[in-house]
Amino acid sequence: MTTTPGQARSFPDSFVWGAATASYQIEGATTEDGRGPCIWDTFSATPGKVLDGHSGAVAADHYHRTAQDIAMMTELGLDAYRFSLAWPRIQPTGAGEFNAEGLAFYDRLIDDLLAAGIDPVVTMYHWDLPQPLEDAGGWPARDTALRFADYAQKVVESYRDRVKVWTTLNEPWCSSYLGYASGVHAPGRQDAADALAAVHHLNLAHGLAGRVVRDVLGEAGTLSLTLNLHVARPDDPSKPEDVDAARKIDGLANRVFLQPVLDGRYPADVIEDTSHLSDWSFVRDGDLVTTHTGLDVLGVNFYSTQRVRRYVPDHERTMADGHGASAASAWVGADDVEFLPQPGPHTAMGWNIDPSGMTELLTGLSRTYPDLPLMVTENGAAFADEVTAAGRVHDAERVSYVARHVDAVGQAMDAGADVRGYFVWSLMDNFEWAYGYHRRFGIVRIDYETQERIWKDSAYWYRELVRTHQIPAPESAPSLA
Repeated sequence: MTTTPGQARSFPDSFVWGAATASYQIEGATTEDGRGPCIWDTFSATPGKVLDGHSGAVAADHYHRTAQDIAMMTELGLDAYRFSLAWPRIQPTGAGEFNAEGLAFYDRLIDDLLAAGIDPVVTMYHWDLPQPLEDAGGWPARDTALRFADYAQKVVESYRDRVKVWTTLNEPWCSSYLGYASGVHAPGRQDAADALAAVHHLNLAHGLAGRVVRDVLGEAGTLSLTLNLHVARPDDPSKPEDVDAARKIDGLANRVFLQPVLDGRYPADVIEDTSHLSDWSFVRDGDLVTTHTGLDVLGVNFYSTQRVRRYVPDHERTMADGHGASAASAWVGADDVEFLPQPGPHTAMGWNIDPSGMTELLTGLSRTYPDLPLMVTENGAAFADEVTAAGRVHDAERVSYVARHVDAVGQAMDAGADVRGYFVWSLMDNFEWAYGYHRRFGIVRIDYETQERIWKDSAYWYRELVRTHQIPAPESAPSLA
């Protein structure tokens, strides 16, 4: 890492540059070649759940266009590509028989990536739970974690000779709290106790799958977990009640996932804060031994920060947490906390832009877990992109966002954080969950009518960053095309 006044920040040659996607968001082909239904198929088909009734049925049609997309990655110069396996494509019901055609699809994808010199970084689960498992109880049911272990065994054994980096789960915070507490994500349930049970069973699923990675691959495997860790700052740091509000959110968002995996325990304050909702009897003897896998690298997803304070019920509670409007809160056991609007600028998601939060998060993790390597596995921004008459997308706001956040990663590294790489979210525009196709995160634009791929200025800028390991001037993006 070199940074001198007047020079652009540069990164080590070993630093990994990548791009990330998720299966349901880009693949399409949801009823082809033996794939079973998942909770997002069901959720999307439920009126009022997804904007304009959109679904991932076609998405970016990546299932049929992998050769084209890998060629695009090669032209970008990516070192690695982070993608997720679709559980219902590989095991249509979430139990029992595996689907040979689904396994073969990822066989080809992995082989083609390696042939192109791109390392596959595989996420086992990015939210597409097979619908039959949800019908049997979903993540609040312990059996789902056991079924996940069986699925993990199959995929790790199938791709063991070609995949080194295995991420068990993507953002279990979203799977548990948005899926089962606020209901703004699939499966759309609203039960605080179920959400807490889902938290534990997702942690347990990670532990069981982590054992598989360790047992099958030994030292040849890299075990990872990706968390969307929150930077929730007290509105007034001089007020103990606001500091305590930040503590509660840190517990529910961060420590309830970090500590079972890295310390072998749950935070006592989180159990106390939620004791009126659950007795936590779903945590059985030996579970925390299973969850306590340790990690070879922690995946960190970061987009924005939050500002919180103690809620006094003399006004309507403000919930500007950035996670979608709902009559039920995702923040179980924190009814006395409110999230305040953040000053701009904001992305199209309504999220504030504050790169200092990236530095704060990475340096804080480094202080707490000094021996834990970190990888930024998602970071990016949605903006209302437009195509010019000349067929260009001048997304200066996205270029600025990524440049400032990559620099924030560098600042954390200067402060001693062991950050090994950065994956931009996202390689291409995609199905953005409950927002459907109304939010575009990609550095490559997808024309959903024609499936044409159009490089945005951010893609040309990112290619230069990957090529030189040095942050280009954001204003140079149009000239790099």
